[in-house]
Amino acid sequence: MNALVLPGVYVPQEDTALLVEALSDEPVEPDTQVLDVGTGSGALALEAARRSAEVTAVDVSWRAVWTARLNAWLARLPVRIRRGNLFGPVRGRSFDVIVANPPYVPASDIRREPRGRSRAWDAGRDGRLVLDRICRDAPALLRPGGALLIVHSALSGPDRTLDLLRAAGLKAAVVRRRWIAFGPVLRARQGWLRERGLLSAGDEKEELVVIRAERPL
Repeated sequence: MNALVLPGVYVPQEDTALLVEALSDEPVEPDTQVLDVGTGSGALALEAARRSAEVTAVDVSWRAVWTARLNAWLARLPVRIRRGNLFGPVRGRSFDVIVANPPYVPASDIRREPRGRSRAWDAGRDGRLVLDRICRDAPALLRPGGALLIVHSALSGPDRTLDLLRAAGLKAAVVRRRWIAFGPVLRARQGWLRERGLLSAGDEKEELVVIRAERPL
């Protein structure tokens, strides 16, 4: 996952690596249509493109779009990279695989929409500002037998993600889990998260999960 990352763009970390592992289990073939929503540096899109999938990547940040385009050019991989808000640029299309590493960190300041670098992680008071939209809109873009792979923190309600995806008619389950040390953002917020009951006094690690949801044939 070596990639150039422009200032203000999310640097691939443990959550990206966990999602790459889950993607490696999918039967990606040369005609497989893959969507990477919230692509950031393009790391996930490039992983799919290396397996000869037909890949489209979307991000709301122009810096992310240019970063992903630069990395695709350096890797000599064909990836369609579009600027837009979640699924807006791909309306009317359908996909075999959708991957998403959205912002999911609960944020105490909800008086304004996240801006700048914080858009890569701040996700409202419950961490679901973007997650709920993905759970609502992604199922309609999946082809029969297609799969959505989404990574987020256990602090952001995996059970709600599962419930929403199942309510949309998908078969959903947690397929990957990993505990990681707090990064800078969680370390800065751990006092507030403990006040809210999301962390215990002795917690020093965060659990990441990958949820796979499949549209029945």
